[in-house]
Amino acid sequence: MSLVDTAIAARAPTLTLPRKRGRERTDCVADGDTCDLSRRKVGLPLPLAGEGWGGGLSASEVLMAEQNDPTWRVSSRVRANARALRKNSTDAERALWSEVRDHRLNGAGFRRQVPIGNYIADFVCHSAKLVIELDGGQHFSDQAEKKDAARTTVIKANGFQVIRFSNHDVMTNRAGVLETIAAAVAERAPTLTLPRKRGRGQD
Repeated sequence: MSLVDTAIAARAPTLTLPRKRGRERTDCVADGDTCDLSRRKVGLPLPLAGEGWGGGLSASEVLMAEQNDPTWRVSSRVRANARALRKNSTDAERALWSEVRDHRLNGAGFRRQVPIGNYIADFVCHSAKLVIELDGGQHFSDQAEKKDAARTTVIKANGFQVIRFSNHDVMTNRAGVLETIAAAVAERAPTLTLPRKRGRGQD
């Protein structure tokens, strides 16, 4: 070693660096036995409270799945009748559907001609457990009113609130009908009516 190297070594002593842990076998004594630290199984750390490792549905997705999946069985005959009614909607049904479809009414999702028991409801909001029924002129006879009362009893037994409007109301006072429906949704599912958060860059 030259004099220059000796001087540099004296002025800058070697630093003690941490040793790299390789996969070499390390023996330890535990109750008189030897163990290999490099072969020990290390489990994943537990997630923080309210968190997880993923791979499942979020709480909102589970909630919506529970709300959208009916717990009653529907016969093939009733399903066929529901499909036929969707294809042959009345003018009032088409007018109301144009206002509530695609979450247009305060973000609430509606379905039309939904089987409930042996009956078919005109419009259903599962998240608010709300049924909207539109009645034509044939519903105002005494016999029809009794049938509607029995129909309402079955629908309510499945946990729904029922609101009825005449076709005339929908065609002549659509704003009032929508206001009544929106108020019922806000009462039964208030989280649906909360304003959406604005994203960055939106005014």
